[in-house]
Amino acid sequence: MSENPLAPPRLRFPTDPSALTARIWPASATRTDDGELAVGGITASDLVRQFGTPLYVVDERDVQSRAVRVRTAFSEAFGRIGTRAHVYYAGKAFLTTQVAAWMAEAGLRVDVCTGGELAVALAGGVGPGMLGFHGNDKSDAEIARAVEVGVGTIVLDSHEEVQRVARAAADAGIVQRVRVRINSGVHASTHEYLATAREDQKFGIPLTEAEQAAAEVRAEPSLAFVGLHSHIGSQIFDEAGFREAARRLMDVHAALVATGPVPELNLGGGWGIDYTEADSAFAPEDVAGALATIVAEACAERGIPVPEIAVEPGRYIVGPAGITLYSVGTIKPVTLEAADAHPGDEPVVATEDDAVAADEPTADVATRTYVSVDGGMSDNARPALYGADYTARLARSSDAPAVLSRVVGKHCESGDVVVQDEYLPGDVHRGDLLAVAATGAYCWSLASNYNHVGRPPVVAVADGAARILVRGESIDDLLARDTGVLPAAGSGR
Repeated sequence: MSENPLAPPRLRFPTDPSALTARIWPASATRTDDGELAVGGITASDLVRQFGTPLYVVDERDVQSRAVRVRTAFSEAFGRIGTRAHVYYAGKAFLTTQVAAWMAEAGLRVDVCTGGELAVALAGGVGPGMLGFHGNDKSDAEIARAVEVGVGTIVLDSHEEVQRVARAAADAGIVQRVRVRINSGVHASTHEYLATAREDQKFGIPLTEAEQAAAEVRAEPSLAFVGLHSHIGSQIFDEAGFREAARRLMDVHAALVATGPVPELNLGGGWGIDYTEADSAFAPEDVAGALATIVAEACAERGIPVPEIAVEPGRYIVGPAGITLYSVGTIKPVTLEAADAHPGDEPVVATEDDAVAADEPTADVATRTYVSVDGGMSDNARPALYGADYTARLARSSDAPAVLSRVVGKHCESGDVVVQDEYLPGDVHRGDLLAVAATGAYCWSLASNYNHVGRPPVVAVADGAARILVRGESIDDLLARDTGVLPAAGSGR
């Protein structure tokens, strides 16, 4: 067998379609002696017997070790330049009460951006002083609650929030620590929907208005200006964006130091992870070292003290530690002309010299196998949202030749794709278990009930045991909030 002409250039024909690339899969992922996928010491089939499919599976030890690795990398890198680094876990990636507790145990702070995330973090035992509160449209109730519980830092996303947070803090009789989120104008190399520092978008205050915003904060007795905040986007592999954002931020930071204390600088998060073989993620030590060098050099050039630094990784910590298990349903081979492989390419215009007989084939044909699973965009919206790529493997090993496949969901949308392009063993069949790697971040967080499909359970695995982090939704759960449901006969209701 050879590469399928329908496959994208990034996807290479595998020598072993059952192989697990370590940098893509959870740290404990392995195959047993009989070839079955196991995570946390538990086989996929055992997990499915207990919890069914679809099923989110999180390698608990991997999450914890990655959190500690990031904290250690930044503590050491910034310690070498004479300052401290604070790591906030970006809760939007994946947050449950137990995940929040893991972060606290690992010595991380937690970043939340809604009242719901705030409630989950607090319920997980995170001290309010270890929380940062984000959001471009915080409600008055959310601001009041954050101030009331004693959130460590509120990130101001607009000029109007200065007065709103100041009023809430004054009403509570406290001085609230705040940061000002700056739109640096850096165009990160990522999908448009993942870039958060471009000029034409909803987040932050323009760089040119940073000093004005800081002055507004300093004029409020109930606010304490902690420093600036920047986040240029997510799933970024090019370090140039991080360097340029840090440089621009340091220019404004230096100007503000001349007019008052600026103890901290928050450089955000956003470095990518490996979803496929084509990706090449940063190591946290490399990110931390590069940022420390940039900050140290910038401060030396400007003759200012090195501030304390904060960063906000989320995806790096939980993404690779999670997988999703599905049951395979319908298998549907589709034969196409190879010329249709990449419909986004410029069309080829034929000339008279290119004319061929009407009965002569004009292109080779190739087959793509559609592999349907019992989930889809309701448990992983990322491919539909911004064309995210993933890696998939059958839970069992196979010696069958690989075939180009597209893993699709059960929803009523043509865009309901789980894995756009993957080589799977040609003997894939109904009833197989299929695992998709690196689904720990933004899959459960973005899950929905589209087509009235219940959201799957989330289980943590470690040392041969599994426990539920979030239970799955049943039909009863889906009906529970529907006020039109008729009472059962004989219920007396």
